[in-house]
Amino acid sequence: MDSARLKRMRRFRTGDATFRGLTFGAALTVLLLLGGVILSLVHGSLPALSEFGFGFLTSQSWNPVTEKFGALSPIYGTIVTSFIALLIAVPVGIGIAIFLTELCPPWLKRPIGVAVELLAGIPSIIYGIWGLFVFAPFFQTNVQPFLISLFAPIPVLNNLFAGPPYGIGILTAGFILAIMVLPFITSITRDVFDTVPPVLKEATYGLGCTTSEVVTKVVLPYTRVGVIGGVMLGLGRALGETMAVTFVIGNAHKISASIMAPGTTISASIANEFTEAVGDLYTSSLIALGLILFIITFIVLAGARLLLLRMNVKAGN
Repeated sequence: MDSARLKRMRRFRTGDATFRGLTFGAALTVLLLLGGVILSLVHGSLPALSEFGFGFLTSQSWNPVTEKFGALSPIYGTIVTSFIALLIAVPVGIGIAIFLTELCPPWLKRPIGVAVELLAGIPSIIYGIWGLFVFAPFFQTNVQPFLISLFAPIPVLNNLFAGPPYGIGILTAGFILAIMVLPFITSITRDVFDTVPPVLKEATYGLGCTTSEVVTKVVLPYTRVGVIGGVMLGLGRALGETMAVTFVIGNAHKISASIMAPGTTISASIANEFTEAVGDLYTSSLIALGLILFIITFIVLAGARLLLLRMNVKAGN
């Protein structure tokens, strides 16, 4: 009896040690893959960074013929299009989530939820084709002329919304990105809103608060970490999006004061030119763009984590 029990205990210990080793190996694999990606990007970008130095980050020049390359235009386009996308998608996504969890009739909740999930499943190239052949012409003939005339008398904004209505450009790419990240922000925000204990909302309603007060004073503070996580997921999608942006941004290595002008992003530049890159310096410059995108994403995610930590400290968690 004691011998059989001892064998079972040894078997349990062996199984537990095996399980722990497998899970540790899986975690270590992630770190090794991440380290391998970083090393590959750094090694591939060394020729360009050695040739151009810090000027690679501050130059707009992108001339494969003379082998003069600069990353400022793609960096600018990546940041601006992502900012425009979040500026549009965050309030709309949170508004949809609030409607679905607090105000939507039961018969309408499921169709809207399914529609949001279907938007998330559409391939990015479909968004790009739709944006180029449907959205951009509509934007050119209706929205852009209206914005130009609306902001023409206003200083600063008249330069921001200036120029001929091309249809394509940074603003168009920002709108397409907003549509693409909207379902991610909405789905995550709706899910975290559903985690709010009903007793908290019922108590707030019992005190005579309105729905808007319940949302702003109970739901949003309770779920702020999850909401910010959804926004960060949307930002990550916007920063790295390639095909849809390539179709509608114009792919011009140039910084313009107007957000209606054509531009480019890091992902779009790599996708457009990597197959045509001739020479080590050209290829290295494109890899350096990939390294810069990786660093930007890392900084954004690290900043989000620090923000969440500070919010938790202030909340006393």
